[in-house]
Order: sequence, then structure tokens, then C-alpha cells
Amino acid sequence: MSVPSENAPFVHLPRAKWWGAFDLYQWEGFWYTLPRLQATIAMQNPFKSLDDDVILASSIKTGTTWIKALIPSIMADRILADEQDPLLTNHPNVLIPSLEFKIYRENTTPSLLEMQIPRLFRTHVPYRALPVSIKNSKCRIVYMSRSPKDTFVSMWHFVNTLRSDEERPFPIVEAFESFCDGVSAFGPFFDHVLEYWKVSLEKPNKILFLTYEEMKHDPKGQVKRLAEFLGRPFEKEGEVDKVVWRCSLERLKSLDVNKEGMESTPPRLF
Repeated sequence: MSVPSENAPFVHLPRAKWWGAFDLYQWEGFWYTLPRLQATIAMQNPFKSLDDDVILASSIKTGTTWIKALIPSIMADRILADEQDPLLTNHPNVLIPSLEFKIYRENTTPSLLEMQIPRLFRTHVPYRALPVSIKNSKCRIVYMSRSPKDTFVSMWHFVNTLRSDEERPFPIVEAFESFCDGVSAFGPFFDHVLEYWKVSLEKPNKILFLTYEEMKHDPKGQVKRLAEFLGRPFEKEGEVDKVVWRCSLERLKSLDVNKEGMESTPPRLF
């Protein structure tokens, strides 16, 4: 069988089919779709992290939309009038662009000099695959995790939306076995979480480890914790309430900009 030219540098890597939907390539112990692997490798040396960068990291389908809204809101001037709220006109994905889904996927040598400071990025790559400059700089990493069960169920439902109308949902038992075996985009899930968690214990000023469950149980307390970590503690209780309200999932779902869709079509998500 002939191999497409863009695959040629990766033919030696282990390959697997993910839930009948995507070809995955294993690189340094983790699985990637080809576009994400190419982007991840492309950003290794060129990306130069600044000390005031903020990186949102997570495995896929761990409920990061909430955090993608919270981080820009915390880092912004909180006295903005409600009508100036950037969430009114921007999907959270736009406010925190992805390193491997957008920036290095669209251009392997992007110029980031014109980005507003502090720069905000997001990524799904495991800790070991982060550019060295991110690890060595004073930039902050916020890691979002979620219970394995809820992550798997969300992932299974999402991948099935990418299948054609003629295709039945991928068998959930097979999907579960694959997930437990670690075969999923940016998987193994447990290794992904464990790497960031270990570093967060060693370097608590570098990585803030959050869970979706804690965010739901105590949103106000966790938002305060996030703001402290980012070096932007709240001065007034009303500021906390405003940010929590602005970034609530109920409000985000009601905004026209989010009803109209995301920055890219579903097939590009992996």
C-alpha cells in the first residue's frame, strides 16, 4: 500500500485506529493524529516562552471551555463594563489559541511578536512534549483534569458526532477497552494526568492542578485559587462574583457567539 508523502517521516512509528475514526501515531509514548503530531514536533525548538505566558494544558474532553473563559477574564482589566466583555464577541477558543490545533498547524514558523502580553495559549500535548522553553521559563501552566469515567463518556459521545449519519455509534465496550489501553488522541489519559500532577507537586508555582469536579463543587473558591496562582488576586469580593458569572457555563451557552459555532469545523479537532 502506498503511503502519502506527508506520512513518510512517520511510517516507522507505531500506528493504531482510534475508535474507527482516526489514525493515531505513537510518539514518545503518546498517541497523536498526524496533523497534531506534525504541529507538536514543529513547535519544539522555535517556540520561545515568555515568563508571563500562561499555558492551559489538559487531556481532551475534560471540560476546559470554562477555564478557557476564566483565564482571559482574570488576566483582563476587571473594571471593564459588561458590554466590553470579550466573551460577548469571542469564542473562548479564540481568546486562548491552541499551539498544536491552530498556531503551529497553520504555520510551522509563526510570528508571535504581535500577540498581546500576557500571551495565553492552550495545549493538549503531554508534559514531556512541551517545548523546553515552557518548562524552563517562569511561565505558568494551568492543568485541568476530570474523572476518567466522565472524560471517557464525553469523548465517546463527541467522537460519535464526527461519524457519518450512515454509521452507527462506535461500540462503547470496544471504545472503553481502547481507552483503558491508552489508545486515544493524546493518550494514555492516565499517563497524561500523572505527568502534570507529579510536576505540580514538585513545582507548585509552575503548575496549578485543577479538577473539573472541584470547579463545579466550589466555583468561587477555585476561581480565587486560580487568580492567586496567575498573580492576579481579587481585591474585592464583587470582582470574584462578576468573573464567576461572566464565565458560567449557563451564560456562555446563551451567548450568540457560542451558538454560532467554534473557530474551526469538527473534522479539524483531531
